[in-house]
Amino acid sequence: MHSHRGRPARREAREANRVRAEELRDHLTAWAMDTATEKLKGKGKRTLTPEERAMQEARRAVAARLGFFAHLIPYLIVNFGILVTAGFRPAITTAIFWGIGLACHGFFALIVPDLRKQWTDKELRRRMPEEMSRSRRELEDRHAKHLEHLSASIAHEIRNPITAAKSLLQQMGEDPHSHENVEYAHVALQELERVERSISHLLRYARDEELQPRELRFADVVHSALDTLHDRIERAGVDLKVDVDEAGTLSGDPEKLRRVVINLIGNALDALVGGTQPRPRVDVAAGENLAGTDVWLRVRDNGPGIDAARLEQIWTPFHTSKVNGTGLGLPITRKVVETHGGSIEVESQPGVGTEFRVVLPKHGLARSPA
Repeated sequence: MHSHRGRPARREAREANRVRAEELRDHLTAWAMDTATEKLKGKGKRTLTPEERAMQEARRAVAARLGFFAHLIPYLIVNFGILVTAGFRPAITTAIFWGIGLACHGFFALIVPDLRKQWTDKELRRRMPEEMSRSRRELEDRHAKHLEHLSASIAHEIRNPITAAKSLLQQMGEDPHSHENVEYAHVALQELERVERSISHLLRYARDEELQPRELRFADVVHSALDTLHDRIERAGVDLKVDVDEAGTLSGDPEKLRRVVINLIGNALDALVGGTQPRPRVDVAAGENLAGTDVWLRVRDNGPGIDAARLEQIWTPFHTSKVNGTGLGLPITRKVVETHGGSIEVESQPGVGTEFRVVLPKHGLARSPA
């Protein structure tokens, strides 16, 4: 009889365990789904820009300070109330024990962020020489490879016109009274001028850029470059759009930066000459980043563009697609930009056009002494 009554109880216990197991399974499934969803959301988040990251950190710092003051005000009010209603001893006891928590809150909210920043900066300064040494070695290796390629390019660039000039002079020597000697001399002179031009550009590329920085308006630099190119732009019949008045000021060498702008716009004009575009166009824009620390320049054309294989070689010395080009314009431009502490990038799509982007720090160079 006792055994018979125990069977329903065991069945009920098993049923209850089964229900609890199903509930636990459902909870675990829901938790796993939520976790996976959060991870997928996290993977889909874009990388914050430096300006957005700075804004996020500033908001966190302000929120921490407001949280501390939101804690401090009730602390003062409550302890004052206890002092008035219950006397000094209860008030001082509450103030001490609660004050320990308030002090910890203030320490982590107000002092720890500054300490973290100071210690981080100190650690960075300690580690920076190691990183700079590594970067310097990488830069030296890159320069060594460039010098090797440059030597071969110099030999090819200078030997060909000299050989041609030598051949023409030999022909002139064989028949000094020939009527063709004047034409031969003219061609030989052109070849030697080509050598002189290549050597001149090479010297500009090889020597260290001696900058004379001063505070300047970048818009003035761009307008000065456009004034130099005015006649050339008119002859090319190019639709020019300029938007540079928001660029602000920076510390730099005005003449060197003017040459950078002239070279980039000049390349855009060269790309449009003889093209099939119904309305050849060059857009020149400049401005500042959100943080106000950099000035940027963008030169865009709707020319034939550059294919991917040639795009990788445009920074290589003596690489050119122009008949009378030296192939040193863009390498010199890049060198001047990097000497100013900036960077230059290019993006091109065949049949659509090319865009060069230059970024310069506003305070990358100290002003030269008067």
